[in-house]
This record gives sequence, C-alpha cells and structure tokens, in this order.
Amino acid sequence: DIKGAREHNLKGIDVKIPRNKMVVLTGLSGSGKSSLAFDTIYAEGQRRYMESLSSYARQFLGQMEKPDVESIEGLPPAISIDQKSTNRNPRSTVGTVTEIYDYFRLLYARVGIPHCPKCGREIKKQTVDQMVDSIMSFPERTKIQLLAPVVRGRKGTHAKLLEQAKRSGYVRVQIDGNLYELSEEISLDKNIKHNIEIVVDRLIVKPGIEKRLSDSIETVLNLAEGLLMVDTMDGNIHNFSQSFSCPDCGISVDEIEPRSFSFNNPFGACPDCLGLGYKMEFDIDLMIPDRSLSILDGAIVVTGWQSCTNEGSFSRAILDALAREYDFSLATPFEEYPEKIQDILINGTNGHSVKVYYKGQRGEGVYDVAFPGLIRNVEQRYRETGSDAMKQEYESFMRITPCKTCKGQRLKKESLAVTVADKNIYEVTNLSIEKLKAFLADMQLSEQQQLIGRQILKEIRARVSFLSDVGLDYLSLGRATGTLSGGEAQRVKLSTELSRRSTGKTVYILDEPTTGLHTADVHKLIEVLHRLVDNGNSVIVIEHNLDVIKTADWILDLGPEGGDEGGEIIAQGTPEQVAATEGSYTGQYLKKLLNDTEE
Repeated sequence: DIKGAREHNLKGIDVKIPRNKMVVLTGLSGSGKSSLAFDTIYAEGQRRYMESLSSYARQFLGQMEKPDVESIEGLPPAISIDQKSTNRNPRSTVGTVTEIYDYFRLLYARVGIPHCPKCGREIKKQTVDQMVDSIMSFPERTKIQLLAPVVRGRKGTHAKLLEQAKRSGYVRVQIDGNLYELSEEISLDKNIKHNIEIVVDRLIVKPGIEKRLSDSIETVLNLAEGLLMVDTMDGNIHNFSQSFSCPDCGISVDEIEPRSFSFNNPFGACPDCLGLGYKMEFDIDLMIPDRSLSILDGAIVVTGWQSCTNEGSFSRAILDALAREYDFSLATPFEEYPEKIQDILINGTNGHSVKVYYKGQRGEGVYDVAFPGLIRNVEQRYRETGSDAMKQEYESFMRITPCKTCKGQRLKKESLAVTVADKNIYEVTNLSIEKLKAFLADMQLSEQQQLIGRQILKEIRARVSFLSDVGLDYLSLGRATGTLSGGEAQRVKLSTELSRRSTGKTVYILDEPTTGLHTADVHKLIEVLHRLVDNGNSVIVIEHNLDVIKTADWILDLGPEGGDEGGEIIAQGTPEQVAATEGSYTGQYLKKLLNDTEE
C-alpha cells in the first residue's frame, strides 16, 4: 500500500499492489516505471533492512536516504534483479555467480580421479589395509616380490644407498630391471639414470600371510616414501601409493581439496597467470609499428622511449652506447638490422654491460649499463608506475594472450589432471548449458562415486536446469560475466534466486527480463516467474512484451506520456480490466491481442 510517491517524475501517486501475485508495470519510456519499482519500492525495502541492522554494522554501510514517499505499508523483503549491476571482475564467471562452480569444486574434490599431470596415468591413494586386500585378491599360489623403489630415474653410482641396504639386512636389489645380490660388487655408471628397487620380501599368495604381508608393506612404504611395487614374477608390475604420487614419474600431487579447483585461490590457480587464463604482454609490433623507419626517425613509439630521437636524453645515450659496442647505426631502418642487433634491442645484452656517456642536469659521467632490452625495460616501468593514466598508456602497447602454462584453463596442471566421467573441471565448465545437462544425465560413475556425489550432483543438476529455464542454454559456466549483455546477466541472477528455493514472502523486482529473448524462451521465462509466485513470493516486472503483460495477475500502466507528462497511474487491474480502460496505450494493444486470441 503506497501513498504519496513523488520520486523523480511520480505525481504523488497512491497505489495498492497485490501480494503473492505477478504484477507488471507498463508504460512509455520515462513514464515512471523504474521510479516506482526500483527508486521507491526497492529503495525503501533496502532502507528498512539497513535500519534493522545493529548500529555497529550500519557504521560500515552508511546511511540510505528515504525515498520521496509518504508511506509504504506491508512491504516484504525486496530483491532487485536489474540489468545494471553486472560483475565486471575478470575472475567472475557464470559458474561462480550462480554458485554451480562451488558444487563442481566439491564434486571433483570428493569423487574426482587424479592422474599424473605428466604421463596421464591414474594415481590412487591407498591405505596399507587396501594394499593387502588388493594383493590377496591375486590368484592363490601367485609368487610375488615386494619391491621398494628407492631410486627413480636418478644419475649416480648410488654406492652409499646400496651399502646401507646391505647393512640393513636386505639380500637382493633390482637395478634397471636386473636382479642383483647385495653381497656381490655392483658398479653403476654415474652418467646414466638408474631405477633401483630393494627386494623387501618374497611371498606366495595364500591364506594366512596377511600379517607378514602387512608388516612387509609398511617396511617398503617407509623405505620408498609411500610407494610400493609388487612384481608377480610374470612380467607384470603392480604399483601402489600411500599418497597421490605417480610411481613412474615421481611426481607428487597435494591432497585434493575443493580449493584445489579454485582459480581464485593460490592452491588451485595457475602460478603463471594467477588464475586469469590470459596474460597482458608487451608486443614489440606495437612498440615498433613501422620497421621501415630508423630509430632516429621515430621507429620506437612506446611510452618512455620516444625521447630517444633527441640528443641529450638518457634513452638516446643508451642506444648510442649500444651502437658503438655492437657497430650499427641509429640512422639505419630497423628492418635492415641483422637479427642479432634486433634481438639485442628487443631482448637486451644478456647481462653484458656497455659504457654509457651521459650529461645531465647533475653533471656528466660514464655509467656501466647492462641493457635489459626494450620489452623488459618497459615491463619494469609499467610495474613501478603509480599513475593509472600511465598504466593505461603502457597497456596500449600490450596484447592479451592466453597463458602459455595453462593454455587459458586457469588452473594448475595437477588440478586439471583430475577427472570425473573422463572430463576435467575446465572441460565440463566450458560445455554449453544444453550439452552440460546431457553430460550430467548420461555420466557414468562407479557405485562409490554415486554414493558420495549423489547430493552434490542433485544440486548441480537443479541449478543447471534453472539456467536452461531462463533461456540461457547457449552459455557455458566458464563464460566471464563481464561479457554478458544486460538481459543475460539479469537472467543469470534470476536463475540464482530460483536455486535458493525461497520459501516465499519476498518481492522480486525485475527490469525487462525478456530483453534479447526468442519467443520460445519468453514463454519459458514466464513459467519461471509464475513458479516464484506459486512459492508464495511477489513478482514486480517492468515489461513491454505483450506475452508477459497478458499473463500478469495485475497490471499497473503508467503515463500518459514520458518525462514531465508521466508519473501517473493510467490504468490498473487484470489484463481484461486494463484492456477496457480508455486512454491507455497498453490497454489498446491488450484489447486487440485479447480479441485476436478469442477469434
């Protein structure tokens, strides 16, 4: 119940808006729809929420002005879903905004299968009991050797290690696949990489050996830092690991946690691009755009080096010194320099110092300068400048390129080597929502994976369905929110609200949510809005689309025109009542639409 609303061009209107209904505000542009919905109803809802907080909390949030309205009664908590507040943070994606990515991180941490990031082999973490069970499952009477892999692909004679093994009471050792007695003299070539396994025990698989097997396995794990090799004497070697490590490559993988899959966390982010997936790098073609010019004619245009055409500048003194040292002329077109000279100018002298003669305001002298090259020099200037304007100027000479380490995938190679249903988390989040739904429906999981991941997958599937319901089948979870249109961003936020399963008594205020939608998707969106109402919420939509307007429970038509000529309620009621109202533009269109539908 709103009385005396005068925000912006509203003419002191009094209006009653029904609760638990879908209410559509219509009217010409500038007629006061946003002033009523956002600047009055939502603003007052926010102000009341702020006042409900403690004085301690309010001191950090500041004060909110009361909108120009005499009174608003019966106002529930209000949620604004507009087109303006798109998150432009380069780290923000559709997946992170909708929180679906958080569930995927949890899924991969709990049921993901780690692989070696180097050779791609599946690696498993097993307890001693699990190893015993696996070995006891071998056919009975199988002869086995328990090997401790103490050296994996390391050069050296390893004499001390072999002597230590002999003193510890071990009898045999396997070196590069050949079996040796430790009592014999073993001489290894120090320049060749060797693999050495100590034979800890020899057994025949049969009931009753479990205790001895368990003790021997623990001995092996202590010797080989958590690794065990079981030779079944038929040419097959079975590898076991107490931690996530590849027995072939010797690569250890940290304990898998949800943060291992976050590109906003150092534990998961690619160390090179820090989780952005791309790098801004200086491009020499932008720094020297016209190579037919000489340096004296202004070939180098990058910020800080234009002065090298002037005698007396320090940058010119450096280039003169390089020209003397490496015997080239600054008057020669850049493209005519030999490759070596171009490389020196671009990438530097590799630590070699040249004598620079410079006369400045504080006197003159000779300085030893190891020229780092144009690119590294400008990179240093870019890092050290405190001016945003200068940073922007430098950035005009940079190109955005995919990170060479993670190839744009944003995560560490160890995290990308973890799979669920044969896909890593980057591959899954780069599927379109349509394909992702199909993948989630058809994914093949083991019985244990299904047991652990059932609830997580249920939540993921529901949230992905909500994105589909609001007409965003074509987006992917990896899509940056900064690249979304206003309408797309609004529908992403709407799907997030749907997934929170509001229990009712909330006002959702939307601003033209059908923007950019195909007619088929408009009808899906209408179903979503009515679903919110069915859950006991109130929905207020600013909309011009007649398909939405005709399905409203209640319509408020503002006008009669825009600007100073607007700000009044022209018509209100059900679609049939508004269609029967004289002087309402919306009513005229509704009347024709309803008549056509009847015919």
